Amino acid sequence: MRHETTAIHPRNEATTYRDRIRSDLVICLDDYVRLREILGDHDLAEELDRAIVAPSDRIPENVVTMNTRLVYSDESTGTTREIELVYPNEADSVAGRVSVLAPVGCALLGLSTGQSIDWNLPNGQVHRLRVERVLFQPQSSGTNPAVTGTLSPAA
Repeated sequence: MRHETTAIHPRNEATTYRDRIRSDLVICLDDYVRLREILGDHDLAEELDRAIVAPSDRIPENVVTMNTRLVYSDESTGTTREIELVYPNEADSVAGRVSVLAPVGCALLGLSTGQSIDWNLPNGQVHRLRVERVLFQPQSSGTNPAVTGTLSPAA
């Protein structure tokens, strides 16, 4: 599934990068390997094919990676939500833990603070999601859940 990413410029204009390969999708090597093991033919597999894969210590601290706690807004509905992006077996909607395989989780992975994405939801609606803040990112804190078996601290 190909989707569009947008960047918000200082004049608050949204620029769409429709034909550009989503080079904005940055993912750490550990996340890439683990996601490849569980994806199968999920739409996210196509996104990973175009991703920039980097070692954990090279991921900017404002990029949404697995186990990142973040605040995003749905510009289409005016809602804001704090979530943690997790693997499917760790998802818990009551605790705000959203699976990377859920439409919202898939859309947010690899975006950085200030980036927006137009995302087609299963009901056919298009929503513009914007990363407002990254509150915790394992790579910037020196925590690697894939290696240590720990997750982010309670918010």
